[in-house]
Amino acid sequence: MKKVTGIGGIFLKCQDPKKMNEWYNQHLGFNAGDYGMSFEWRELETPDKVGTTQWSTFPESTKYFEPSTKDFMINYRVENLESLVEQLKAEGITILDAIETYDYGKFVHILDMEGNKIQLWEPAD
Repeated sequence: MKKVTGIGGIFLKCQDPKKMNEWYNQHLGFNAGDYGMSFEWRELETPDKVGTTQWSTFPESTKYFEPSTKDFMINYRVENLESLVEQLKAEGITILDAIETYDYGKFVHILDMEGNKIQLWEPAD
């Protein structure tokens, strides 16, 4: 079973997310708005299929990264999230929440062996 298929997003804690977005816009050519920026790309094996990788900033006070104490969180794209979660449970991996489904895909959060919170995303595409 294929597990991670790519990086779906990178999320950073910042003292001032708006100013951080402006810095990236000015100095690195981002087009980051209130929710960050999506980088579009195409899959090698199916070039007609467009994928995205999200880059977003969060305030330092966000609780979204908890229970991790780190200033970042990575989102990995996966296939067949339900099966993967069952496999991870069987392997003793900490699953932090139930799978949630939105128009743009399914999500769940886990912890790695050092307590980094990881978001797993099965895109709806």
